[in-house]
Amino acid sequence: MTRSAVRLTYALLGASIAALASAGLAMAQEPEPGDATQVKGKIAQYSLTPRGAVDGLILVDGTEVRLPPHASNQIVFAVRPGDAVTIEGRKATANPVVTAISVTNDATGAMVVTGPPGPPKQLDDESRIKLQLHDREGHLNGVLLEDGAIVRLPPPEAEENAASLAVGQPLYVSGDGLSGPLGKVIAAREIGPARTKLIKVDQSRFEHWKHEIFGGDDAPTPAAAPVAPDAPKT
Repeated sequence: MTRSAVRLTYALLGASIAALASAGLAMAQEPEPGDATQVKGKIAQYSLTPRGAVDGLILVDGTEVRLPPHASNQIVFAVRPGDAVTIEGRKATANPVVTAISVTNDATGAMVVTGPPGPPKQLDDESRIKLQLHDREGHLNGVLLEDGAIVRLPPPEAEENAASLAVGQPLYVSGDGLSGPLGKVIAAREIGPARTKLIKVDQSRFEHWKHEIFGGDDAPTPAAAPVAPDAPKT
């Protein structure tokens, strides 16, 4: 074998080794299904369910970003089609699919964390009543305050205290609540015109009712269906 042929052989061998090493590095860097990953891109459009609810994002490069149902309301306020975003999430079994842990708008810094919604916190508020609120049957069940906070009470409790929930009245409220990008809501445990003049909401009513506001595992167990009596023997 000539000297030039030997050089060519070594050059080809070196190129092959480099290519294999590069492929191996790429495979090592490619996240496995379930591994944490970060994706940057631009939103092409929202992903929708057949009922029109947002259940994810579709990026310009074809990446599908999946979101849990409770994050769909927040995401449309934080990011929109055309926005550049950073997704922290986990790679799904299908290569272009990422299950989001958080979505950040690169321009505004707005972030939506998609973990399970936290439990209600102890919150209070003090403002004047702007509007009375009602349930589907038209029963008074809360008020909207001038500062934007929503106060909810069990309908019987609200109607019994309707005079103190009139529009324009001052209201201090303390109870279980949530505050986030979409607003602030408090399920009232105590209400009154001032911190020093409070009445307590009936606790048995409150505990039975609050799952309708916040949901969760504290919802009362549905009553069992009545058992039909045994048929008389003939």
